[in-house]
Amino acid sequence: MAGLLGKKVGMTNVFDETNGEMIPCTIIEAGPCFVTQIKTKEKDGYEAVQLGFEEKPDRRTRKPMRGHFDKAGVKPLRFIREVKGFDVANLQPGKAITVDTIFEQGDHVDVVGVSKGRGFQGVVKRHHFGGGFRTHGQSDRERAPGSIGSSSYPSRVFKGLRMAGHMGDKRVTVKNLRVVKIIPESNLLLVRGSIPGCNNGFVEIIKAAK
Repeated sequence: MAGLLGKKVGMTNVFDETNGEMIPCTIIEAGPCFVTQIKTKEKDGYEAVQLGFEEKPDRRTRKPMRGHFDKAGVKPLRFIREVKGFDVANLQPGKAITVDTIFEQGDHVDVVGVSKGRGFQGVVKRHHFGGGFRTHGQSDRERAPGSIGSSSYPSRVFKGLRMAGHMGDKRVTVKNLRVVKIIPESNLLLVRGSIPGCNNGFVEIIKAAK
């Protein structure tokens, strides 16, 4: 279940000569990632590797994090996450991990990202409600949610009822995307289908467990 950190670049199409079909793909700039810390069972209670991706200026790095990066022997990094599944015995802080050392063409991966924020939205856009009647004298009920509770019983609105509210800007995982192509000289990974988030949004690419 080892993985990498990366950044969504955009989408393109790749022609599959064997099947004669055009495959929609998302381009991900995957790595190089740097090991900033190694978690062990003896010290931390679990095994994991803390990875960092994309350098950032020193002036935008707070002193505690600057010391953390100096200890690992790397420059300040913008995106940091812990990834399980690595063989921690063969890793050292400061080691660079590239896309071709983790993934191969044909692998299946899970991609984790933050979905696009849509702000405050009504029930028609947020939950795909059909809206009210368009006839019989109604004036402003076309996109209204309708009744949200009963009358005398239960005399309250249940928790979790689908209503208008903030849409998007949530952590989303898309599972079992096939790796279509790897371009190691450019640190690019092409996966079939779409992934959450906007262009230049940070993502985690983990080898699929299922």
